[in-house]
Order: sequence, then C-alpha cells, then structure tokens
Amino acid sequence: MSAFIIVDTKINNPEPYETYKQLAKPIAEKYGGVYRARGGAMDIQQAQLWSPTRMVIVEFPDRQSAQAFLDSAEYAPVKKLREDNADCTLFILDGA
Repeated sequence: MSAFIIVDTKINNPEPYETYKQLAKPIAEKYGGVYRARGGAMDIQQAQLWSPTRMVIVEFPDRQSAQAFLDSAEYAPVKKLREDNADCTLFILDGA
C-alpha cells in the first residue's frame, strides 16, 4: 500500500530553502518517492482545524520506504537545512 509524506511548510529563509529543495528531491526519489504536489496554488475550501501554508505531497511505495527516507543518513543534513529555514508540519499518511 502506498504512503504519502505530507508537509505544510512556512518558509522563513527562501534562499537556503531552495538548496534544501534541490538536495531533498533526489534522496526521496532514491527511496521510491514521487512528488505529487510541491508548493502549488491552493484553493482552500474549509479551514476550521488548520490553515495550510505551502503543501508538499510525496508518494512512496509503502510506509517503510517513506520512513526509511526520513531516517536515512543522507537525508539527515538536508533535514537540518529544512528545520533551520522553515517551520513545518510533516506526517506520513497511508494510501488507500
């Protein structure tokens, strides 16, 4: 069953965050990740629980692959770059 990493990101430092985006994508792809949405325009229909900022959706073959990407040694320094330059909510969602 596929799994999705879903991230809502408020970018605080755009220049270093661009570096994060360039570095993260090939690592995610190594673990089978396919970007389905990456900061596209949103038409928010209802926001009672949460007001999203900038959404990223990456599909992985399964939860284990998504978690392996997040826990990987090669992603660790890239993750730090994200954490230092953006505020995020990130979760893994199982597919149907």
